[in-house]
Amino acid sequence: MELTNDRDRFRGGVSREGHRPIRLAGSVLGAQRHVCAFFHNPAEQYRILLPFIKEGFECGDRAFHVVDPKLREEHLRRLESAGIAVTATQHLRQLEVATVEETFLRGGRFNPEAMLGLIQETLKTGAALGFPLTRFVANVAERILEDGSNADEWIKCESRLNSILPQYDDPLICVYDLAKFGGDLVVDMLRTHPMVIIGGLLQENPFFVPPDEFLGQLRERGATQMS
Repeated sequence: MELTNDRDRFRGGVSREGHRPIRLAGSVLGAQRHVCAFFHNPAEQYRILLPFIKEGFECGDRAFHVVDPKLREEHLRRLESAGIAVTATQHLRQLEVATVEETFLRGGRFNPEAMLGLIQETLKTGAALGFPLTRFVANVAERILEDGSNADEWIKCESRLNSILPQYDDPLICVYDLAKFGGDLVVDMLRTHPMVIIGGLLQENPFFVPPDEFLGQLRERGATQMS
């Protein structure tokens, strides 16, 4: 299983020379950087992700986090408790903690194209500001999927990201609480990420399906359900 990567340059044009390995959940993140992170509770989530987040600041990377608005203050307290200078890093634009309404639910509804565009814009902004990487962490699926109406579009977006993210070297961590999603949706989430954190460990995902194949399967599934 390959979890390390020795590429010399970022595809976005920023030199990678001298950048330290990205450690995440017991391994070093390799070329595949779209990660599905399954957790059973917030305590487990922060135990695994805070070292990754803190390492980013130590390396001079940018952190962009998307959270439920009800959890934003708690998230900032967790960062402070890990020794991260929240106010100072926000002032330097090294840390941005946005709510789901400010990002993926702008205008009060989920817009897949806007979500994909925002992620790319965020990664490009980090490079333009001079940061080696943007470590993007999103914990928003529960809020977006709460009424069930956005499930198919969300899963399609997760799959389509696998055609976009290879243009960048920035890691994107999609956080999911296993207690809050049904089995079928969890399986689809798993199939749309080349890397997975499960049981607190990062591993290559043997269930990953490339985007063209996965989106074709979704279309077939939809046609079957309508027939």
